Amino acid sequence: MDAELRRTHHRLGIPANYESSSRLVLQVTPNDLVSIGCDIFGRPQRMRAIAAEAWSRMRDGASDQGIDVKVVSAYRSIDYQTSLIERLLEQGQLIEEILTRVAAPGFSEHQSGCALDLTSEHAAPLEEEFEQTDAFKWLTRNASQFGFYLSYPRGNRFDVIYEPWHWCYRVTGH
Repeated sequence: MDAELRRTHHRLGIPANYESSSRLVLQVTPNDLVSIGCDIFGRPQRMRAIAAEAWSRMRDGASDQGIDVKVVSAYRSIDYQTSLIERLLEQGQLIEEILTRVAAPGFSEHQSGCALDLTSEHAAPLEEEFEQTDAFKWLTRNASQFGFYLSYPRGNRFDVIYEPWHWCYRVTGH
Protein backbone atom coordinates (compact mmCIF):
# COMPACT_ATOMS: atom_id res chain seq x y z
CA MET A 1 0.00 0.00 0.00
CA ASP A 2 1.44 3.36 -0.97
CA ALA A 3 1.86 6.31 1.39
CA GLU A 4 -1.08 8.28 -0.04
CA LEU A 5 -3.49 5.39 0.48
CA ARG A 6 -2.14 4.92 4.03
CA ARG A 7 -2.85 8.62 4.73
CA THR A 8 -6.38 8.23 3.34
CA HIS A 9 -6.98 5.20 5.56
CA HIS A 10 -5.63 7.06 8.60
CA ARG A 11 -7.83 10.10 7.88
CA LEU A 12 -10.91 7.85 7.60
CA GLY A 13 -10.06 5.97 10.80
CA ILE A 14 -9.45 2.66 9.06
CA PRO A 15 -7.30 0.45 11.31
CA ALA A 16 -3.63 0.15 10.31
CA ASN A 17 -3.99 -3.65 10.24
CA TYR A 18 -6.98 -3.56 7.86
CA GLU A 19 -5.19 -5.40 5.06
CA SER A 20 -4.29 -8.40 7.21
CA SER A 21 -7.44 -8.41 9.35
CA SER A 22 -9.89 -8.08 6.45
CA ARG A 23 -8.11 -10.60 4.22
CA LEU A 24 -9.20 -8.44 1.28
CA VAL A 25 -6.76 -8.01 -1.59
CA LEU A 26 -5.19 -4.68 -2.47
CA GLN A 27 -6.55 -3.93 -5.95
CA VAL A 28 -4.77 -2.46 -8.95
CA THR A 29 -6.62 0.09 -11.04
CA PRO A 30 -6.95 -1.36 -14.55
CA ASN A 31 -5.91 0.53 -17.66
CA ASP A 32 -8.41 -1.16 -19.98
CA LEU A 33 -11.77 0.11 -18.72
CA VAL A 34 -14.57 0.18 -21.29
CA SER A 35 -18.17 1.36 -21.17
CA ILE A 36 -20.89 -1.12 -20.27
CA GLY A 37 -23.69 1.44 -20.58
CA CYS A 38 -25.55 3.07 -17.74
CA ASP A 39 -26.63 1.72 -14.38
CA ILE A 40 -30.20 1.85 -13.05
CA PHE A 41 -29.61 5.47 -12.01
CA GLY A 42 -28.46 6.55 -15.48
CA ARG A 43 -24.79 6.84 -14.47
CA PRO A 44 -22.21 5.62 -17.03
CA GLN A 45 -20.48 2.45 -15.86
CA ARG A 46 -17.20 0.81 -16.88
CA MET A 47 -15.45 -2.52 -16.47
CA ARG A 48 -12.22 -4.11 -17.64
CA ALA A 49 -12.61 -5.11 -21.28
CA ILE A 50 -12.47 -8.86 -20.60
CA ALA A 51 -14.98 -8.58 -17.73
CA ALA A 52 -17.26 -6.32 -19.81
CA GLU A 53 -17.33 -8.93 -22.57
CA ALA A 54 -18.20 -11.66 -20.06
CA TRP A 55 -20.88 -9.42 -18.49
CA SER A 56 -22.42 -8.82 -21.91
CA ARG A 57 -22.57 -12.57 -22.59
CA MET A 58 -24.02 -13.26 -19.15
CA ARG A 59 -26.65 -10.51 -19.42
CA ASP A 60 -27.65 -11.80 -22.86
CA GLY A 61 -27.77 -15.38 -21.60
CA ALA A 62 -30.08 -14.33 -18.79
CA SER A 63 -32.22 -12.27 -21.16
CA ASP A 64 -32.55 -15.24 -23.52
CA GLN A 65 -34.18 -17.07 -20.61
CA GLY A 66 -36.49 -14.17 -19.72
CA ILE A 67 -34.34 -12.89 -16.84
CA ASP A 68 -33.57 -9.18 -16.63
CA VAL A 69 -30.41 -8.39 -14.66
CA LYS A 70 -29.56 -4.73 -14.14
CA VAL A 71 -26.35 -2.98 -13.07
CA VAL A 72 -26.34 -0.91 -9.88
CA SER A 73 -22.58 -0.27 -9.83
CA ALA A 74 -19.42 -1.42 -11.61
CA TYR A 75 -15.92 0.14 -11.53
CA ARG A 76 -15.21 2.50 -8.63
CA SER A 77 -12.04 4.54 -8.19
CA ILE A 78 -10.21 4.94 -4.89
CA ASP A 79 -11.59 8.50 -4.72
CA TYR A 80 -15.16 7.27 -5.22
CA GLN A 81 -14.72 4.59 -2.55
CA THR A 82 -13.28 7.22 -0.21
CA SER A 83 -16.29 9.49 -0.78
CA LEU A 84 -18.70 6.62 0.00
CA ILE A 85 -17.05 6.09 3.37
CA GLU A 86 -16.86 9.84 4.07
CA ARG A 87 -20.62 10.18 3.49
CA LEU A 88 -21.36 7.33 5.89
CA LEU A 89 -19.06 8.80 8.52
CA GLU A 90 -20.77 12.19 8.12
CA GLN A 91 -24.08 10.42 8.82
CA GLY A 92 -22.65 9.34 12.17
CA GLN A 93 -21.89 5.73 11.32
CA LEU A 94 -18.85 4.10 12.91
CA ILE A 95 -15.96 3.02 10.70
CA GLU A 96 -16.05 -0.52 12.15
CA GLU A 97 -19.69 -0.86 11.03
CA ILE A 98 -19.04 0.74 7.64
CA LEU A 99 -16.20 -1.67 6.87
CA THR A 100 -18.59 -4.65 7.14
CA ARG A 101 -20.48 -3.22 4.14
CA VAL A 102 -17.99 -1.08 2.22
CA ALA A 103 -14.40 -2.11 1.50
CA ALA A 104 -11.68 0.35 2.39
CA PRO A 105 -10.30 2.43 -0.49
CA GLY A 106 -7.85 0.32 -2.47
CA PHE A 107 -9.47 -2.96 -1.40
CA SER A 108 -12.82 -2.89 -3.20
CA GLU A 109 -13.29 -5.46 -5.95
CA HIS A 110 -15.04 -2.65 -7.80
CA GLN A 111 -11.65 -0.95 -8.21
CA SER A 112 -10.44 -4.02 -10.13
CA GLY A 113 -12.95 -3.27 -12.88
CA CYS A 114 -14.30 -6.81 -12.57
CA ALA A 115 -17.08 -6.43 -9.98
CA LEU A 116 -20.74 -5.68 -10.47
CA ASP A 117 -23.53 -4.90 -8.06
CA LEU A 118 -26.67 -6.27 -9.70
CA THR A 119 -30.40 -6.08 -9.20
CA SER A 120 -33.62 -6.79 -11.04
CA GLU A 121 -36.91 -5.01 -11.41
CA HIS A 122 -38.29 -7.06 -8.53
CA ALA A 123 -35.82 -5.99 -5.84
CA ALA A 124 -34.56 -2.84 -4.21
CA PRO A 125 -30.92 -2.29 -5.12
CA LEU A 126 -28.27 -3.45 -2.66
CA GLU A 127 -30.74 -5.29 -0.45
CA GLU A 128 -30.68 -8.89 0.68
CA GLU A 129 -34.14 -9.38 -0.82
CA PHE A 130 -32.37 -9.71 -4.19
CA GLU A 131 -31.73 -13.36 -3.25
CA GLN A 132 -35.48 -14.02 -3.63
CA THR A 133 -35.55 -12.95 -7.28
CA ASP A 134 -35.43 -15.08 -10.39
CA ALA A 135 -32.37 -13.05 -11.40
CA PHE A 136 -30.42 -14.18 -8.31
CA LYS A 137 -31.54 -17.77 -8.78
CA TRP A 138 -30.41 -17.64 -12.41
CA LEU A 139 -27.05 -16.12 -11.42
CA THR A 140 -26.53 -18.79 -8.76
CA ARG A 141 -27.04 -21.52 -11.37
CA ASN A 142 -25.30 -19.87 -14.34
CA ALA A 143 -22.87 -17.06 -13.45
CA SER A 144 -19.88 -19.38 -13.12
CA GLN A 145 -20.29 -20.42 -16.77
CA PHE A 146 -19.47 -16.80 -17.64
CA GLY A 147 -16.60 -16.51 -15.14
CA PHE A 148 -18.52 -14.69 -12.37
CA TYR A 149 -18.77 -15.69 -8.71
CA LEU A 150 -20.63 -14.42 -5.66
CA SER A 151 -17.93 -12.62 -3.67
CA TYR A 152 -19.61 -12.34 -0.29
CA PRO A 153 -21.82 -15.32 0.51
CA ARG A 154 -23.18 -15.82 4.01
CA GLY A 155 -20.41 -16.43 6.52
CA ASN A 156 -17.64 -15.35 4.13
CA ARG A 157 -14.07 -15.27 5.37
CA PHE A 158 -13.83 -11.49 4.90
CA ASP A 159 -16.45 -10.69 7.58
CA VAL A 160 -18.33 -8.66 4.99
CA ILE A 161 -22.11 -8.78 5.20
CA TYR A 162 -23.93 -11.17 2.88
CA GLU A 163 -24.19 -9.42 -0.49
CA PRO A 164 -26.28 -11.46 -2.93
CA TRP A 165 -26.00 -8.58 -5.40
CA HIS A 166 -22.17 -8.46 -5.61
CA TRP A 167 -20.66 -10.59 -8.39
CA CYS A 168 -17.09 -10.53 -9.64
CA TYR A 169 -15.45 -11.78 -12.82
CA ARG A 170 -12.48 -14.03 -12.19
CA VAL A 171 -9.67 -13.06 -14.56
CA THR A 172 -7.62 -16.11 -15.50
CA GLY A 173 -4.55 -16.16 -17.69
CA HIS A 174 -4.53 -12.39 -18.25
